[in-house]
Amino acid sequence: MDSEEERLRQVTTVIDQLIEDNSVPRNIRRGAEDAKERLLNEDEALDVRVAGAVSTLDDLANDPNIPLHGRTVIWNIISGLESISAK
Repeated sequence: MDSEEERLRQVTTVIDQLIEDNSVPRNIRRGAEDAKERLLNEDEALDVRVAGAVSTLDDLANDPNIPLHGRTVIWNIISGLESISAK
């Protein structure tokens, strides 16, 4: 079974792909960058970091300007983050 750090690394890799996708609006990519920075901030407990990132990503997924594939990627990221916090 993967460690929490390994799963967190996998999630941040997918966030990086979203950030680099030029078909996604800039404000969505910026928000994804904010969520990634929150996840990597080791000054906070892991569950607090995950909850903050999920909240940010949820707001992004509800943005009316996001393309369908971007929304799907965000949902997948949130699902991965929820599996980390469920432990």
